[in-house]
Amino acid sequence: MEFFRFQDPWILVCMLLIPLIHSFDRKNRKGAVYYSSIHDLKSLQPAATSLLMAIPTFLRYMVIILVVLALARPQEGRKSQEIMSSGVDIIMAIDTSGSMRAMDFMRDKERIDRLEATKDVVREFVKDRPHDRLGMVAFGNEAFTQCPLTLDHNILVSFLDKLEIGIAGDSTAIGSAIGISTKRLKDLKSKSKIVILLTDGRSNAGNIPPLKAAEIAKTFGIKIYTVGMGTEGKAPFLVNTIFGERWVYKQVDLDEDTLNAIADTTGGQYFRATDKESLEQVYEQIDQMEKSEAKVIDHSEYSELYVYFLASAIGLLFLEIILTHTWLRRTP
Repeated sequence: MEFFRFQDPWILVCMLLIPLIHSFDRKNRKGAVYYSSIHDLKSLQPAATSLLMAIPTFLRYMVIILVVLALARPQEGRKSQEIMSSGVDIIMAIDTSGSMRAMDFMRDKERIDRLEATKDVVREFVKDRPHDRLGMVAFGNEAFTQCPLTLDHNILVSFLDKLEIGIAGDSTAIGSAIGISTKRLKDLKSKSKIVILLTDGRSNAGNIPPLKAAEIAKTFGIKIYTVGMGTEGKAPFLVNTIFGERWVYKQVDLDEDTLNAIADTTGGQYFRATDKESLEQVYEQIDQMEKSEAKVIDHSEYSELYVYFLASAIGLLFLEIILTHTWLRRTP
């Protein structure tokens, strides 16, 4: 990052003396030849002559301004940062099954589905973790890596925006989601390896039982935070019928016992989010519990620019001297 600064900016206060110098100069200027009246002579003086006569004065004040700027030591700098981080590697496993179509969450007083609410909250979570590598796994009938671990969080957010309900099938394979997340984290050497698994249902697909997958994750030092989302009781779904769009209320089966067991097995914690506000609080709590340690070292280099201002001032001074002794010479 490049920037410009004055090493001694307080010297710029001397600029305020220029109007005083100008006023003093005008008061002490005396004519060499006296006339009883110069009214008629003024009428003979062309406007261009008045402008030319002002050039030496303008140059003199420009010299003063440039000298003051030079004394303030203008500098051009280049600043860089070295981030020495003992970061946290985090995989966010997000349920994209059909039950995530339930529209029991609100955004600005409008109903949104559970996946849209999740996206809103995860974006803010990503923004608050600038020094951590983050990745994302989507799961339904099966699980796949939507975004590998990366420090480029803009890429991560772009992949988050592309998540759609049903992208991995309409069922829920929690064991597969843990398995893919573990595969991404197991060989990494980092301060902490975390999986944040968010779902609104019960594991009913995949070949790996969720608790077996959790035990495998534990052997690699991976901690799993589980988040169960959705309102209590029946949830509203907007469905298309022969009569148009209609609201249908269905019971969504959230398996909290399994989610609790997964978190306990790996040393994590289970959270329940029944609305967007509580979901935000869940991610804020996880953010506080899994802080990364980052040491930022600033490197700055400066180059002095006063010589350019001083050289310009000397050039204008010589120009004023030449003009006042040649073309703009005053004759008393």
